[in-house]
Amino acid sequence: MRITYIGHATLLLEIGEVRILTDPNFDPRLGRFLPRVSPPGIALEKLPTLDALLLTHAHADHLSFLSLDALPRDIPLIAPPAVQRWLVRKGYVQAVPLPPGDRLPVGTVTIHAAAARHVGSRYGYDRWRSAASMYLLDDGTQSIFFAGDTALTPDTHRLVERHLHDTGRDLDLALLPIGHAPWWKEKSFRKGHLTSQDALALFEALRAHMLVPYHWGTFDHVTSKAHDAIRVLRALIPEHPRGHAVRVLEPGEALEVGKGDSG
Repeated sequence: MRITYIGHATLLLEIGEVRILTDPNFDPRLGRFLPRVSPPGIALEKLPTLDALLLTHAHADHLSFLSLDALPRDIPLIAPPAVQRWLVRKGYVQAVPLPPGDRLPVGTVTIHAAAARHVGSRYGYDRWRSAASMYLLDDGTQSIFFAGDTALTPDTHRLVERHLHDTGRDLDLALLPIGHAPWWKEKSFRKGHLTSQDALALFEALRAHMLVPYHWGTFDHVTSKAHDAIRVLRALIPEHPRGHAVRVLEPGEALEVGKGDSG
């Protein structure tokens, strides 16, 4: 399989002949005041033919209507049910619901969903749209866990444990977001996000052969810069017992993962 980091939470996942794009965002800025600091690793018009779009929640950095409007409308748009209903009402009739605990086949790949610990509503008043999902993609021989946005909890790894560990398999690849917050904001930040330290802890709990971090290097935020989190992670890698299995991809860089690769 092949993974290409496009930017933020947008990754191109190629498992066999199946191509899936996560949380598409090719926008030049977030809102009015947060410009993109690096161009998309693949230009939107240069994307290959896609079999599905995988959405985790409704936040603007993960759900870009501008990007969706530029993509073909015949690509299934997989989302948490509350977000799927909103998308259909807005005219995205290709949206497909995938509830936590359920699964959906896309070609030879089965996508399993679980609830993430993250308040994913778009605006302050729409708490009914706060659903956020994590996904496990599995073709029977290779597997990818895509966390979207989530906090680290005792249950964050259970989706992988239930479908892989309990059947005698390990996870091939963990795609985990990393974020950074100043000391005065870190406690509240970690209620819905992973710090670099949290991502490494989850990597171990997932028993993944490799970790690829995302959610960095694309947009500045109000309380942190685009590269703060990756600087922290890079400093932690040399001393971490599984540091050799962490692969940092720059936007546009791809990783080929063979069956059983352990980094």
